[in-house]
Amino acid sequence: MDVLRASSSTLVHSPYISTTTRRNKTQFLKPIFHHLKLKLTVFDSSFTLFERNGSKLRLFMTLPSSPASTTESIEPPMLELEADGCEKERFDWYSHWYPVMPICDLDKRVPHAKKVLGLDLVVWWDRNENEWKVFDDTCPHRLAPLSDGRIDQWGRLQCVYHGWCFNGNGDCKLIPQAPLDGPPVHTFKEACVTVYPSTVQHDILWVWPNADPQYRDIIMKKKPPYVPVLDDPSFSRLMGNREFPFGYEVLIENLMDPAHLPYAHYGLILNSNPKVKVDREGGSPLGMKVEKLDINGFNGKQDWGCSYFIAPCIYHAFIDVDQQNGSAISETEKSNRRFCLVFMCVPVSPGKSRFIWSFPKNFGVWIDKIVPRWMFHIGQNLILDSDLYLLHVQEHKIMELEATNWQEACFVPTKSDAFVVGFRRWLNKYGRGVVDWKGKFTGALPPSPPREQLMDRYWTHVVSCNSCNTAHKGLKTLEVMLQTMSVISIGIVAVTKQNMISMVAKSTMVSMAIICFTASKWLAQFIYKNFHYHDYNHAFV
Repeated sequence: MDVLRASSSTLVHSPYISTTTRRNKTQFLKPIFHHLKLKLTVFDSSFTLFERNGSKLRLFMTLPSSPASTTESIEPPMLELEADGCEKERFDWYSHWYPVMPICDLDKRVPHAKKVLGLDLVVWWDRNENEWKVFDDTCPHRLAPLSDGRIDQWGRLQCVYHGWCFNGNGDCKLIPQAPLDGPPVHTFKEACVTVYPSTVQHDILWVWPNADPQYRDIIMKKKPPYVPVLDDPSFSRLMGNREFPFGYEVLIENLMDPAHLPYAHYGLILNSNPKVKVDREGGSPLGMKVEKLDINGFNGKQDWGCSYFIAPCIYHAFIDVDQQNGSAISETEKSNRRFCLVFMCVPVSPGKSRFIWSFPKNFGVWIDKIVPRWMFHIGQNLILDSDLYLLHVQEHKIMELEATNWQEACFVPTKSDAFVVGFRRWLNKYGRGVVDWKGKFTGALPPSPPREQLMDRYWTHVVSCNSCNTAHKGLKTLEVMLQTMSVISIGIVAVTKQNMISMVAKSTMVSMAIICFTASKWLAQFIYKNFHYHDYNHAFV
C-alpha cells in the first residue's frame, strides 16, 4: 500500500510532469481505487487511503481551514474523491425565485421578452391589477411571441399576429375571428396563456420558473432571498443589468474571484498596495476560506470583509472601506463606512447569462442622487468588457476538453481560488454539476461570433437600460444637431453676397461650422465607444 501511495503521488504531483499528463495519470489511477473500493484524498503531494462505501467516484475540492497571509506559504486547496449518492439533498433549480430585471429598467408601456432557465418569458405591466406579470412568451393560437405584441387600450396583453387578448390571469378575453353569436371559444382552457408566479422585491422583478398550480401562491410560503442592505434607506443602491455571451457558472465564479482584479481590470479598479510587490499589477496572496457550505449556498471569509453565496443566483460581499484603504480614523467612523457588492447571476441558456448588479454604500450618497446612472454605467461596462472575451473563450475551452469535471480542466492550487472552488463544490454536490435545463438544450455552446459582436454593448445593455437608452437617444440627437448647425453655417456663408456680411462675421460662421463638425465627429466616436463597442487590449494597458 505504501508503494501505491508513493507512486501515485509521484505520478500526479511531480513538478516535471505537464498539467495534461497529470490529468491523464489521474484518469489512469481512478479505476484502481474504484476496484479497491477506497476513498482517495490528495493533499500536500501525498495520498491517504480510507475505506468507504459507494460505487462511483466524483471529484470535488475542500478548502484550507486558515486564511493565507503574505508571510506564510500558501497550501493548495485539498482535493477529494467522494462517492456519488452519499449526499441525499439535491438542488431543485425550478423551486427557487430568480431575478428577472430591475424595475427601473422596465417600461410599463410595452411587453418585454426575457429568458430565465431556458424559459421564454414575456414581462408586462397589468394596469388593471397594478402589478407586473410574467407569462410564457407564446400565444396559444399559432405560437407567436407575445413580447412582440402590445398592451391595448383596456390594459390587456394583445398578440399582434391575430389580435388575441389576455388579462392578468392569462385568460383569453378576445378572439376577434370568433363569431359573437358562436360558442365562447375564448373561454376554453386551450386559449389561456401560462402564467408564472412573480413578485417585486428590492425593486427587482422575480419569477418562480414553475407554473404548476400548486405554486400559484408560492409567495405566501417562500419569498425571494432578502438582502437587507438593498432596503436600507441610508445606502444608495443604483442598479444595472447586462446580458453576457457565457454561462451562469462562469459568470458567478468570476465575480467570486478577487484575485483577477489587478490583472484583468488593470487601470480600471483601484487596488491596494501589497507589502511585497512582485509585479506591476500588485497581485498578492489572499486570505480566503469557505464556511458553512450547504444546499442553500455558503459563507465566505476574507481579509477585507465577508461574503455570502445564496443559491442559486446571489453573491454579495461587505467591504470595510477604511480597513481596505488603511485609513487612520476612529473606530466609530470606521463602523459607519460600508461598501457592498450585490451580484445577481441569472442562468439564461447554455453559454448565456444575465447579470444584475448594485453597489450599495452609505457614504457619498449625494453623488448617486445627482449623477445619472448612465455615467456610472460607462465605467462599469468598461470593467465588464475587460475580461468578457477571456471568460467567453475560457468556457469554450473547458467544453472542448470534454472534461467530466471542472477540476479536471482547471488547476487551482492557491487559497485565492477558495470561493470559486466553494461554488464548484456546491454545484457538484447539490446541483449535479450543471444547471438543469429540463432537456431543452443539448448542452452544446453557441458558436463564437466576431469579437465586435461578442463585446457589443448596445444590444446587451443599452436597449434594456432605461438610463443608457435615454442618454443614447439624446446624444444621437445632439450629434445630428451639431452636423446640421455645421452645414447651415457653411450654407449661410456660401449664399451670402460678399458685401452683405463682414469678414469678421464670415470668419465667425466658418469657425462655428468647423467647431460643430469637429464636435459631432468627437461625439459620434464617444457614442460608439461607450454605447456600442469598446475593445480592450491588455497588451497595451
